[in-house]
Amino acid sequence: MNEQEREQKRRLYRSLGFLSSIGISMVAATLLGLAIGYYLDQWLDTRPIFTIIMLMFGIAAGFRNVYVLTSWELRRQQKDQDENPQ
Repeated sequence: MNEQEREQKRRLYRSLGFLSSIGISMVAATLLGLAIGYYLDQWLDTRPIFTIIMLMFGIAAGFRNVYVLTSWELRRQQKDQDENPQ
């Protein structure tokens, strides 16, 4: 296996890791918002107000995470491309 093939595999694995982190981040933020809302509703006996509100916040946080992770990855790829033009 030559150096170019190793570099291609490294980039593939890095991309797969990035894609999985986006999915995990989106789901985790949504579930966390849902759980917090559910427990607030249980505690305050206000079902389903806080569940819905916190679910929306969780979804918004998930989309924000996707934006931040994507921006970070694009900057990293641009930096790699600037350092190693082919």
